[in-house]
Amino acid sequence: MAGYSKLRERMVADQIARRGVTSKLVLDAMRNVPRERFLPKGQGILAYDDSPLPIGKGQTISQPYVVAYMTESLALKGGERVLEIGTGSGYAAAVLAEIAAEVYTIERIERLATMASAVLDDLGYDNVHVQHSDGTLGWPEHAPFDGIVVAAGSSKVPAALKRQLKKGGHLVIPIGKNKWYQELVRVTRVAEDEFETEELLPVRFVPLVGEEG
Repeated sequence: MAGYSKLRERMVADQIARRGVTSKLVLDAMRNVPRERFLPKGQGILAYDDSPLPIGKGQTISQPYVVAYMTESLALKGGERVLEIGTGSGYAAAVLAEIAAEVYTIERIERLATMASAVLDDLGYDNVHVQHSDGTLGWPEHAPFDGIVVAAGSSKVPAALKRQLKKGGHLVIPIGKNKWYQELVRVTRVAEDEFETEELLPVRFVPLVGEEG
């Protein structure tokens, strides 16, 4: 729809590029993915608001800027293998799929996993693989990953995810002691048993639930 296309362009210009996201790959991905398709019926008019939105089951679709910022923080160049924890609506997985060769995404709520998979399939994202399971344990069958992004807040970085990160790869995750405030951090694997961590941005995410959450 032409109206949504104009709203999408305005979103990228005003909400994302103006706030400092500069990666052409990320900006183009945000322009290409129809966010309205990942919202519950009747909420399409809100798709390009500068805010997170509810998608049911107590979960949200993240603010567009946060999706763009987290994607840029992975420093993808194109052609990578990426793991996402917290599929939610599937929107961020679609953005990642515009850049990466393969996206593996895990959702603990079965209904959300099923709905996200259906929308991604309908939009032709055949490089996105959705699994309903405990995301804190990762997806070891397809490791190591060039990048891992976690769309839920945790008090610590799950050890399983660190083990599944490729040397030189980045893991982006919200870390905090309560559900009202976290710090987005980027963990880089610099050697087999050596990781560097940097703080990026204050954020607020739903809690990471699971064995290592």
